[in-house]
Amino acid sequence: MNDAVRIWLCVTVLFALVLGCAAEEKTALEIELPTPMFVGTPKDLRTPNLEPPRKSDKRPPFMAPKGSRNIVFERAVISSDMMPIIGELELVTDGDKEGMDGSYVELGPGKQWVQMDLGKTYVIHAVVVWHFHSQARVYRDVVVQVASDADFITDVHTVFNNDHDNSSGLGVGKDKEYIDTYEGRLIDAKGVKSRHVRLYSNGSTAGEMNHYIEVEVYATEP
Repeated sequence: MNDAVRIWLCVTVLFALVLGCAAEEKTALEIELPTPMFVGTPKDLRTPNLEPPRKSDKRPPFMAPKGSRNIVFERAVISSDMMPIIGELELVTDGDKEGMDGSYVELGPGKQWVQMDLGKTYVIHAVVVWHFHSQARVYRDVVVQVASDADFITDVHTVFNNDHDNSSGLGVGKDKEYIDTYEGRLIDAKGVKSRHVRLYSNGSTAGEMNHYIEVEVYATEP
């Protein structure tokens, strides 16, 4: 192997490494959090699939590709319940994450969902959802899916599912139930490419109704 070939190989390898590093460049998501609404040890919530308490006071940083942003801010929201009991569906993406009255929408009893059209296909890195955090409660059968079409028939992928007994009919999930807090629930979407995002719930430990304060979807261009 002559010197010219060696130099060319070295340059090629270096160029590939630089491109790889650039492609993998990540940074911690900056998620604006609302005011905490409850403190202390929650009461017995009587749920069989609850995750253990977290050791740290704060959620660890979530690393996502540089340029990731919330792409559903002020996007239109549709729902299985288009006439909410309290509030309007636009509250789900209005940027207000506070837990007080006027900040959340209340949907009817049983299995319900909210859904957003991203406008085009994105690479989705994280979904963050705030159901209700003015008191400790656990929402049942929280399932987050993405799909290529609005009817959720084509290229449907489940990115989170804590329905441990398939009571919502979307399959048995392996994720744990959790207590809603001011941090919301950050779900790693693992870079799935899709256009539509749908979030299910099926009541909570507080009752049959379903609530959403805010949903954020962090993504980048394909």
